[in-house]
Order: sequence, then structure tokens, then C-alpha cells
Amino acid sequence: MHLCYIDEAGNGQTLDPAKPDAPPVLVIGGFTVPRSQVNEMTWDFLSVKKHYRPQLQHVMHLSELIQHEIKGADVRKNLRVGNHNWRRAAMELVSSLLDILERHDTRLLARVWIKEEGLAFNESGVYPTSVGSLTETFQAQLAHEHSRGMMVLDSRTKVKNAPNVHCVTTRKYRTGGDGLRGIIESPVFGHSDTHTLLQVADLVVSSLLFPIACHAYLNDLTWNVHCDDAYAPLREEFGERLKKLQFRYQDPSGKWRGGIVVSDRRSAQSSSLMFGDGKRVGTRAVIPGQQVGPRGAPQAP
Repeated sequence: MHLCYIDEAGNGQTLDPAKPDAPPVLVIGGFTVPRSQVNEMTWDFLSVKKHYRPQLQHVMHLSELIQHEIKGADVRKNLRVGNHNWRRAAMELVSSLLDILERHDTRLLARVWIKEEGLAFNESGVYPTSVGSLTETFQAQLAHEHSRGMMVLDSRTKVKNAPNVHCVTTRKYRTGGDGLRGIIESPVFGHSDTHTLLQVADLVVSSLLFPIACHAYLNDLTWNVHCDDAYAPLREEFGERLKKLQFRYQDPSGKWRGGIVVSDRRSAQSSSLMFGDGKRVGTRAVIPGQQVGPRGAPQAP
């Protein structure tokens, strides 16, 4: 059994110089983890919280520790405008986060969308497309691991939640067979103040993938507050570790899929910029042709 936790950073706001705080990218992603690792990973993350938020070391109730969130937006702010000690603490926190991900056999998956200046961005279409793509990657991993799995998405609003999983539900129950047999149910929604590992997903997308994408693909947009050279150390120090944490798979046509996938509508640059070089490394699997369903989505046995 594997769990997959998904969150997002950014929104559909148009990228425009008149709105210098508009997010220049939208990241939808997170990580998968074996069910056997969930408890230990949760306690490891709670320990990290107490280390970087000393006020939590003496809380009376476990619920207080769980509900307190370290937000990726705060990590980014400390990198941009914090003093030396704040920047160092932010980098150490990210390193500790990656330590946890590596220790508990997690795999990263994400869709990163780079916006074009002045053009409307269809968030209502991009979000479900991304969820569908991430579901296929998760299915591929489940087939490779001979496992079953469940996806937990960070809850937004009912109006936004429902359309994002219909594509998964219809693929599972349509006439002609289940195209996602390893995934035992349509994605469910959780609140990050009650699901500790959704907080980890938030930090993955918001304190790592979002700022790295902003710097790697849009560092010439000096008018945008999110395109800051202060984010450069994230890619320089952690790009290789991110790359190795991916799960990527080869479909029957020989094309590599999955992992951290960038759709650069602005200059059509490669996803490899996220990692600081042109190489693609990570956990890879060749999925046998007989295990592949619609659109190249591998099937669990």
C-alpha cells in the first residue's frame, strides 16, 4: 500500500507587471510514500517542526503540534528578505525536509506550469489536467511496486475540488475496464492542519519546487517579487537530491514520463532546468506493454 499527498503553490492569476506579486508559476505536486513508512515519517516531521519552532517543544497537547503549520511561503520570505540567520535556518529546514523524504522511500511527482506575461491562465482546466497526469504517474509506480494506493489532495473549496477528480473517477468506472486499477478509490481531500503529511507536501511544492521554477525559468522578470536571486541556492544545493527522488517510467513507445514535469509556455525550456543541468536521473521503471492501459497509464497486476 502506498499513499500519495498532493498540494499546490501558485494560482491562475495573470502574470502582469501591474501585479508584481502575481505568482509566475503554478505547481501541483507532492510525494508518494509506502504505508509502512507513514507513522515514522509523521513523527520525524513533527520533530523537525519542534526543532525549527522552539515554542512548540513544550506544547501541552499533540493536537497543537500537529495543527501548527510551517508554511512554504514563510520559508520563501525568509530567503528573500530575512537576515543571514533566517536564510540559514530556511536552508537547513529544506535540507531536513529532504532528509525525511529520502529516509522514508518517498518519490516526488509534480506538474509545473510556467506562465506567459499578459496571457490569461486557465487554472480550472490546468488543475484537473495535472491531477490526471499525477494519477497516471502514481499508477505507474503502483504497477512497478506491485502495490495499491490512495491519493490525498489538499482541500480547497467544494466547487474547486469536485472537477479535479472527475477525470479520475470516470477513468476508473467507465465502460471498458478500470484504467487505474492500482488506485483503490478516487482521490480524497484533506485539510493540512489535520493531515500532517499534507504539510510536507506543502513544503515540497511551496518551499522547493515553486521558488526553483521561478528562478530557473523567469529570473529575467525583475519586476516580479517571486523571481528573486535569493532562490538560486535552492537549486544549487538541492537540485541533485530532487532529481534522484523522482519516480519516472518508460511507456511502451519508449518515452520517459512522470517525475517533475515542466510545461514552459514562455520559452519551451526543458524540465532539466529544475535540477541545474541537462541530465535526468531518478527512480525509473520500464513498464511491460501488457500492463499499460489507456493513454499509456500502466496497470497494477
